Amino acid sequence: MPTVNLTATAPAQLAVDVLVVAVASTPSGAPAVVGDALPAALRDVVTAGAVALGITGALDTVHRLPSSGHLVAPVLALVGVGELDRGRTPSGEALRRAAGTAARQLTGVRSVGLALPADDVASVAAVAEGALLGAYAFTRYREATPATRPAEVFEVAGPLAADADARRAVERAAVVARAVRATRDLVNTSPLDLFPAAFADIARAEAKGTKVKVTVLDEKELAAGGYGGLVAVGQGSSRPPRLVKVVWSPAKATRSVALVGKGITFDSGGLSIKPAKGMEAMKSDMAGAAAVLHTVLAAAALQLPVAVTGWLCLAENMPSGTAQRPSDVITQRGGTTVEVLNTDAEGRLVLADGLVAACEEKPDVVIDIATLTGAQIVALGTRVSGVMGTDDARAQVVAAAETSGELFWPMPLPTELRATLKSAVADLANIGDRFGGMLTAGVFLREFVGSTPWAHLDIAGPSFNEGTAHDYTPVGGTGVGVRTLLALLES
Repeated sequence: MPTVNLTATAPAQLAVDVLVVAVASTPSGAPAVVGDALPAALRDVVTAGAVALGITGALDTVHRLPSSGHLVAPVLALVGVGELDRGRTPSGEALRRAAGTAARQLTGVRSVGLALPADDVASVAAVAEGALLGAYAFTRYREATPATRPAEVFEVAGPLAADADARRAVERAAVVARAVRATRDLVNTSPLDLFPAAFADIARAEAKGTKVKVTVLDEKELAAGGYGGLVAVGQGSSRPPRLVKVVWSPAKATRSVALVGKGITFDSGGLSIKPAKGMEAMKSDMAGAAAVLHTVLAAAALQLPVAVTGWLCLAENMPSGTAQRPSDVITQRGGTTVEVLNTDAEGRLVLADGLVAACEEKPDVVIDIATLTGAQIVALGTRVSGVMGTDDARAQVVAAAETSGELFWPMPLPTELRATLKSAVADLANIGDRFGGMLTAGVFLREFVGSTPWAHLDIAGPSFNEGTAHDYTPVGGTGVGVRTLLALLES
């Protein structure tokens, strides 16, 4: 991962390959340089030529210009921050996105100076985090070429270079970014290489040398423990399921939080098989479990004074002669019976086991995170995740998302949807009416948390970017949810 340094050196004197300065769009169409990082002569050149050069200040744009001797850096990069109210500076998220956009697009150089308006600790943190999130490349199967390799060093210029709080904020940003990047790596890994047992091994390896404890239940232990959802979903695969428990338990913790992650390492749909096009991104169906693993590890790295237990519900949903069938009745952990009407509604079955196990330990709150429904994408698109659950827990998640810069929207759990989950032969059916499918899935999960405060995060669309890269978000795994969960734990 790249490094971020704070520097008091004047931007014009920074010995970097590229110096980044923000430009804002204006109603007139002529962009305005934000801040006073540029020498007056260069500022005049930029202002005079901006329109002819196509520089607008729009979000997610970067324009490179030769500095022509006005800077020590040979290249000036102008990154758009969008339109600002008169006299205002960019918000924290605008700075995070601007730094991420610059870091993502300024490849092929070693060092980048960031002369963005970072005059307080929160702004410094946003710039550092954005740069580290944007400078990401997944290289397990193909090395980046020199021209596409992200920068190695980011120098953040500003008045807080010697400020202890600002330095701590940069250290925190590095921990958060490392967790997000590691989550992305897991999501991007081929399902040939990432199957339940392999995922469990990775959890053990990542926790080695930390104070995080990892426990793994294999398929025999799952069957003996009554984890009927995990067993049923995983029985069609030659690579059996696992339940991984990841625990950070500081001595002086006064609160306890359980995080439950859906970890379907590949989802074919089982016997209710998906169309071929619908399987192309299904290596990402374990994004919730990946987010939980690295949130717990980051909580330990940050020494957060809260006990956090992660439950990774891992299975591969495959069709075979041993796969579960539509009309099978399974018994979940805790004794609830479920009629499986659609084997492609498997995520809720593994989560139900994890939620029951988590609630048995009586945490103060339980949060599950899952790529659960295509209905989430229909309702909220590919960049906004849905949050359901008990009122207080849901509100806390939304507040944490606002703090972190991630997009989560509160959704209801209408009581009338419970009737659509009735089964003639079991306590529940695993599907209900097609309309409102995201909410129906949440209503199903609510049956397994009892009176425990609970929130359910559906990240189906935002977890995997099948479009074009934007701001600090790459193509492929995004790592969504990690920042919100960490902000929640910190609160």
